[in-house]
Amino acid sequence: MNPAVRVFLALMFWAAALPAGAAPEDRRGYGSATAATHLLVRGTTDIALFDSVLGLFATAHPDLRIDYEQWGSNDLYDLGVAACADGAQAADLVISSSVDQQVKLVNDGCAQAHASPETAALPAAANWRNEIFGITREPAVIVYNRALVPQGDVPHSRFDLIDLLRPEKSLYTGRIATYDIEQSGLGYLFAFADSQQATTFGSVIEAFARIHAVTTCCSAEIIDGVASGKYLIAYNVLGSYALARAETDPNIAIVAPTDYTLVLSRAALIPSRAANPGAAGDLIDFLLSPPGRAALRARHLYLDESDPAGADLLATGGGASNLRPIPLSPVLLVGLDQQSRAHFIDLWRATFSKP
Repeated sequence: MNPAVRVFLALMFWAAALPAGAAPEDRRGYGSATAATHLLVRGTTDIALFDSVLGLFATAHPDLRIDYEQWGSNDLYDLGVAACADGAQAADLVISSSVDQQVKLVNDGCAQAHASPETAALPAAANWRNEIFGITREPAVIVYNRALVPQGDVPHSRFDLIDLLRPEKSLYTGRIATYDIEQSGLGYLFAFADSQQATTFGSVIEAFARIHAVTTCCSAEIIDGVASGKYLIAYNVLGSYALARAETDPNIAIVAPTDYTLVLSRAALIPSRAANPGAAGDLIDFLLSPPGRAALRARHLYLDESDPAGADLLATGGGASNLRPIPLSPVLLVGLDQQSRAHFIDLWRATFSKP
């Protein structure tokens, strides 16, 4: 078959396999297109953050071509469900910040096992059934505009945030932002985790309703809004994205809440119908290895005390004792129960205005 025809038919098949209306937000290739093995990786991590990590792995594996597709979390989950059901172009590796959806895929038999010294070294909260693995360490933080928020107003905890937003008419009316939990799987995960963790949850969303807080889709859009002054404060934003932006924008300032700080580990799984599970396992092991961790740390995707920016940020939250890792376990399925999810979304619909 003519190579051009083969490529065209492959693209047509790929498009037909997608859930209706879904498409990757971006894509990039690493390594030679003529490599013997092609590895299809789908993830929610922005290419701008993940590029150097995948590039390093590709350089060490010259016989491998990596095709990375960047997806929104809900579309990525829907695609995983479809691929599990009918084998429609399953990825070889899926990495998502919406870890509850990843756990659901594993629970439904849509992943296959991978075991190695690297996966065995993970804590129990980051390895369930040798089928899902936590590869990053990213706190959920409060981001504010350093030039526009007075230092005395900076909220260092949820209690501070509630007090700051108590007046009905203030500087912050309509200028507080967080994730839209209907558009963002990560936003839903963080919000539901808050509802389980904190006695302050009811007071926080009441305060958000009172000052007409805004919800929007994604980390980059929220941080852009804070940088421009459209929003003054953003709540529950991934620290990795905020730290990356702070490197080039002095107006972006970040604190880890001192009452508790949620910590996310992006979850990697090998789909049950993956064509190249061996290469996918090699990439997982690289991400968990010292060189892989160093590459992730350089992009603020693995925050710990050995990273100066990470150490400074974690110190603002009171240190390791205040960290609340989100475990990769069936406990996350509670928030995905249809009745629980519908009730929770109804509550937030009544709370937040749209931009």
